[in-house]
Amino acid sequence: MIIAQGLCKKFGSLYALRDVSFEIGQGQWVALLGANGAGKTSLSRILAALSRPSAGRACVAGQWVDEKPELVRERIGVVSHHTLLYEDLSAVENLKFYAAMYRVRQAEERMAELLNQVGLWTRRRDPVRTFSRGMQQRLALVRAMLHEPSVLLLDEPFAGLDVHASRLLTHFMEQALQQNVTVFMTTHDVEYAQAHSQRTLVLVQGRLRLNEASRQIAAGQVLDLLRDTGPVGTTPAASR
Repeated sequence: MIIAQGLCKKFGSLYALRDVSFEIGQGQWVALLGANGAGKTSLSRILAALSRPSAGRACVAGQWVDEKPELVRERIGVVSHHTLLYEDLSAVENLKFYAAMYRVRQAEERMAELLNQVGLWTRRRDPVRTFSRGMQQRLALVRAMLHEPSVLLLDEPFAGLDVHASRLLTHFMEQALQQNVTVFMTTHDVEYAQAHSQRTLVLVQGRLRLNEASRQIAAGQVLDLLRDTGPVGTTPAASR
């Protein structure tokens, strides 16, 4: 469901990503780890058709991103640590707006089903500005799943959440996996990633340094890689 082929991303002379390649199958939960500045967000934005790579290609949900980015956006759901919700609208009003954009069939039933799953049905008519951080993040996840995407892209979805909210989000994602949705999640939480994901990727200074089944990764291996931090690399002298 996700193919990355030699992805590079440059900002001036600085590389955010260098020759990143991997493949992810349908219904897999994959965790992407890396220190600040490792390139996680740059990679997520490319996969979400929000940014163009400087080199290389990506295919998401059966569509090459550079050919039909609008089709990629129709087939994915995106959640980041910024919820991008309309705070003066209610939960239902936010979802109705999104459902209309994506032409969701039987939208009322779909909204009720998902709001019940994340424990927000009784607050559905309340303004989003009255919601806690965890409640807003749960609503953002509902919005991302409303149009039944094939791929769910999550950029640090647990940032600032308490244990209860994190458990609810985890349960929701597990239910998505049962429907064969592919989950691609960036996180700083090594322990969580190895406990829940099926595959772990690690970026170090824009390079993919690990791509293994989570259960096969030795304790401490990821932490050792993450200690190898530093500034994103400049353009190699040989290629200038």
